[in-house]
Amino acid sequence: MILLGSKIMIAGQTELNENNGIPVIDYEGSGYRTDFWVGQGREYEDAVERAALSQLLPAKGRRIAEIGAGFGRLADMYLGYEQIVLFDYSRTLLQEAVARWGDDPRFVFVAGNVYELPLADGVLDTLVMVRVMHHLADVPQALGQLRRVLHSQSVAVLEYANKRNLKAMARWLLGRQKWSPFDAEPVEFVELNYDFHPDWMTERMGQAGLEIRRQFGVSHFRLPVLKERISEKRLVGIEQPFFGLSGRFPVAPSVFVQASAPGNGVLQLPSTGAEDVPGLLRCPHCSTSQMEWDGENEVVCGSCGRRYARQGKIWDMKEAV
Repeated sequence: MILLGSKIMIAGQTELNENNGIPVIDYEGSGYRTDFWVGQGREYEDAVERAALSQLLPAKGRRIAEIGAGFGRLADMYLGYEQIVLFDYSRTLLQEAVARWGDDPRFVFVAGNVYELPLADGVLDTLVMVRVMHHLADVPQALGQLRRVLHSQSVAVLEYANKRNLKAMARWLLGRQKWSPFDAEPVEFVELNYDFHPDWMTERMGQAGLEIRRQFGVSHFRLPVLKERISEKRLVGIEQPFFGLSGRFPVAPSVFVQASAPGNGVLQLPSTGAEDVPGLLRCPHCSTSQMEWDGENEVVCGSCGRRYARQGKIWDMKEAV
């Protein structure tokens, strides 16, 4: 459930969440890595996002999770952590992540739905979500789930597509775009692809109990004419010193927010050892965290009795066995 660079789409299927009916995009079987990133001229986008994350993320800690990690593009940035959880809706994208990172015992791969996030309360020191928010039909529901898995000392870094960006403003002023970039409400420019006004997103985060610490405007130079003539290293070097300043009134296509969850209580951290993985998980059906081992590759919910299996190193929390 990832995409969006300059409004270029990668084909995915829309599904309905069976428990609450919220539509989601399923990138099962997509060629997202090769169709969108590898050899597609997005070296600048990758580099500038890494530069923003390097300033906003703690370099080390006990446990980090990336929500919507896909094929693990950014996973090398998390190697200072004792345990690294890569979470995505697409099993096949996670299989690509397993191919690269599966031999590292620090990695845990989990397939599931962000609206029923199958991670236990307060288990994350750090959370990352990049290039996912723009697919969320119910942002408040998702933000509530993200806040739940944090504790009071956690750091969350969330990225969203900015409706009030320079290109959108220019198009609207020239009459080439019907929707106004200044209207607060999100715009769905194609099915399940949204841009968000910064004020609207700030309000939603506050309602979810997330407190914004820092905000960056990112990817100002996402224009082919610039990327073709100037190296990504130089573009990032020009942009990076102004991340914080541009975050005060974002007009970049992308906004990165560093947030905390004050009042979320003390750490609820099971061991980062592989033997304690059930303590990391939560049943997506009954929303309880009483998961226990049931054999070598299955866990069982102590409340409703549903079992979930690990298949090819991926914990499949989308469907019970």
